[in-house]
Amino acid sequence: MSTARDRWLNEGLHVLAEEGAAGIRIDRIAARLNLSKGSFHHHFDGAEGYKKALLDQVERLSIDTLENAIADVGESAGARVILARLTTLVRPGSTGLYRPELDIAVRAWATWDAEVRAVQTRLDEARLSALQRVWRSAVATDEEARTAALLPYLLAVGATVVFPPVDADQLRDLYETLLPLVPDSGTTSPS
Repeated sequence: MSTARDRWLNEGLHVLAEEGAAGIRIDRIAARLNLSKGSFHHHFDGAEGYKKALLDQVERLSIDTLENAIADVGESAGARVILARLTTLVRPGSTGLYRPELDIAVRAWATWDAEVRAVQTRLDEARLSALQRVWRSAVATDEEARTAALLPYLLAVGATVVFPPVDADQLRDLYETLLPLVPDSGTTSPS
């Protein structure tokens, strides 16, 4: 069973995805959870403390989901196998790798809040770094791996920011179209 703190954070993620940063109001979240403001103050150091904890939760969930998915396959499996597994994790709902509403909300918030911008920057860099590691076995150089990592990442970001966002099934289909283009590991040319 989750703690009240976890409930506050999970509901904050739902509100952020549904309403954006403007919806993150303690009184409204308390009402949605049927918890008191006293419960909030027991777990968080005011609104700024909650904001920091919520951003930490966004960052942790986003990075851990990707890193765990890669680790489950094993980086030695090769780029095509790992990317195929990541493709299967692009699905509707809050458990997959693609959460367009939350991504839109955080990116929008980052346009006017420096603290959120720093989190978004770390998120983008961590995701790209993970994808770059995946690609490294399939290409000759780190630079090529970085370029190759940009393609699926920018596809996901672009799918998020068009209106309406591309749904998870469509994005998965796009990734499946790209998978045959991923070289088999071990077929890289010497640099």
